[in-house]
This record gives sequence, C-alpha cells and structure tokens, in this order.
Amino acid sequence: MFYCGIDIAKHKHEASIIDQDGKELAKSISFSNSKQGCEKLYSLFEGFEITKEDVVIGMEATGHYWLSLYAFLTENGFNVKVINPIQSEAFRKMYIRQTKNDSKDSFIIAQVMRFGQYSETKLAQENFIAMRQLSRYRLALVDSCSDCKRRVIALLDQVFPEYSSIFSDVFGVSSKELLLKCPTPEDLLDISVKKLSKILEKASNGRFGIEKAEFIKSSAQNTFGISFAKDAFSFQIRQLVEQISFIENQIKELEEQISILLKKSNQVITTIPGIGETIGAIIVSEIGDINRFSEPSKLVAFAGFDVKVNQSGKFSSTKNKISKRGSPYLRRAIWLAASRAAFCDPILSDIINLSNLVVSIILPLSELFLVSFVILFLLFSEIIALICQLLLPLLLFNIFLFSLLTFYSWSCIFKCEN
Repeated sequence: MFYCGIDIAKHKHEASIIDQDGKELAKSISFSNSKQGCEKLYSLFEGFEITKEDVVIGMEATGHYWLSLYAFLTENGFNVKVINPIQSEAFRKMYIRQTKNDSKDSFIIAQVMRFGQYSETKLAQENFIAMRQLSRYRLALVDSCSDCKRRVIALLDQVFPEYSSIFSDVFGVSSKELLLKCPTPEDLLDISVKKLSKILEKASNGRFGIEKAEFIKSSAQNTFGISFAKDAFSFQIRQLVEQISFIENQIKELEEQISILLKKSNQVITTIPGIGETIGAIIVSEIGDINRFSEPSKLVAFAGFDVKVNQSGKFSSTKNKISKRGSPYLRRAIWLAASRAAFCDPILSDIINLSNLVVSIILPLSELFLVSFVILFLLFSEIIALICQLLLPLLLFNIFLFSLLTFYSWSCIFKCEN
C-alpha cells in the first residue's frame, strides 16, 4: 500500500508519496490546480506502477481550495481522505526539527494517512452543500448589512444626534425613505412641511402626517449636530441607506431559496422552539450527515462547545472555557436558537426568569451580607483593639504586683530557713 499526501494551495499543490514503511519514494512534486496538473500526478503514480486501489490520497481541508481536486480525484475512482489541519499540525510536533514548507507538509500528511490516526472530513450530500453555501452567504450579507447600519448611526450621531428619538426604528420603511430624500437636517429645512408630510404619509401608509412632519422640522431646526461638510455626510448616508435596502432585498431572496432546500430535505428541526427555517438550515447543513457522530459528545466537539480540560498532577482547573474549535457558523446558529427559545418556550423562559431573579435579588443580597460581615468584623476588631489598649496597663500592673509578691514570698522563705 502507498500513501500520497497533498499540501493544498490556491494555484499549485505539492504531493509526496511514501510506502507502507514510511519511506519516501521520490522528491515531492508540484502540480497546478487544473486537469493538466492532475495528469502530472497520474504520471507520478504510473512511474511507480501505483494503481488506484494501491494508494490512499490525503489532503487538508484548507479553505475551499481542496474541493476541486477532491471532486476530480474521487470521480476518477481514487480513495481520497480529507483531514482537519489541526491533526497534521499535531503530528508535526513528533519531529524534532520544526521545518515547515510545502514539501514537508505533504510528507507529514502522507504519514498521517499511513498511521491512520485521523478523523476524516466527509463531503456532505449535494443538498446539504447547497444549503451550507447559501446559509453562509446569508450570514455574510447580514454582517455586511449590520456594518452599514452602524456606519449610518455613526454619521447621524454627528450631523443629527436627535434623529434616534424621531423614529422607533431608524431603519424602518418610513425612516429609510426620509433618509434617502433628506439625509441631513439642512436637507429637511430646505423642504416645506407639506412636502415632508407627503413623503412620510406615502412611506408609512398614512400613519404619519403633518404633526410628525412639524416635529421633524422642529428637531432639525434645533439640532446640536455639526454643520460643516454637510454635502459629504449627506452623500455617505444616502449611499449607505441604498446599500442597506439592496442587501435586505438580497437576504429575502436568499431566505426563500434556503426555505425551498430545507423543505426538500424533509427536516423536522423547525418543530423545535426557537428554530425557524433560516437557523434550522444552518444547523442541518453544517452538521451534514448526523450519523457520522457515534455519540453526542462528538457532535458537541464539532460545534466547538466542548469544554477545555486544564489538569496537571493534583491541580484541576475549575474555571474552564469552551474550546471554540469547530464550526463557527453552527455555534452561532445554536446560540441564536437558544436566545430565541428563551422567549418562545415556557420552560426555558421560566429558567431564564429564575436566573434573572437570582442575579437581580439573591446575588445583591449575598453581596450585602458579605459587606455587612466585613464591616462588623472590622468594627469588632476596633472594639477588641480598644479594650486591649484599656486593659493593657492593668494587665502590666498585675504582672508587676505578682512579681513583687513572688519576690517577697521567696525572701520570707529564705529568712525562715536561715
């Protein structure tokens, strides 16, 4: 049996081949990430008369660069194993010389394949891959949208700090429409109350009218915001609001596609309180085939929720944190689901309320008790010290008197004996 380790890169990969004794058959070769490059790898196998059944190919799950090579090799009948880079890094520590280059990396991966002590990363089904891609893309868009909103708020805090009190939701439909038309207080003062009320009435479907327009005009008139470089601020706010609206529309389209894919897989995860179609799709797609986890603890570790163990000799740490060595997307989705379930599920809601009660009442009382105890201890310490200061002269006098009486008694006894 032969073992081939491939160090993955964006443009060129490095491959090393060893036999069952761990001996390298030849120097590592570099081949491009293309069909022509794979032909070069095939030629290397043919040179040593290695067939598809005689070789195990190993590679690391490095970003997304491994997917094309993995798909090509598996389609051509090769036995390909994908491992976590953490595993090959741990194997590297066995060597005294901590050399790190592409050739050495491919050799170490081949050695990991030879020993067989690794946990294989399996490619999920096509439906799960599609859901994972769209779910991760959605999270990226949500983060981008949130970043744009933070920048808009930062700009408004400078030019119109009172704006946050005008609308309950700064990024609601009416507010966004107003920011597109009149991003700064100067823009609001340039239009009439009638025109402003029409903009608000149309955007809010009749909810806001002349009174709201007058209130906004008054706030713009008495604003404490800066008045210089207003054109630059106006341009930034308008573009950011347009970008927010565009991203939000993209997110809606994405969620529709994710919902279709989730329903195709016939998942029942949405029956759990706090888990909707979006979060459910993230959890299902990140886990993939749940049967590959032989026990619950392995799934917990895959999500990065396993607790770090810090123990040496008689020492055992009592303040341990989660490892966070796992899928950050799965961990984020579970956290969001748990936060939502705290409001949806009555049992979890009671637990949260009880914990809040403990935090708001019992903990302050315990702190008060502790402070009272310290104060009483210090007070009694002062009293005891005062008593000792008062009794110290009396104690010294008694010792002196006892010494005199003892001396006098011994003197009388000495005289009687004489």
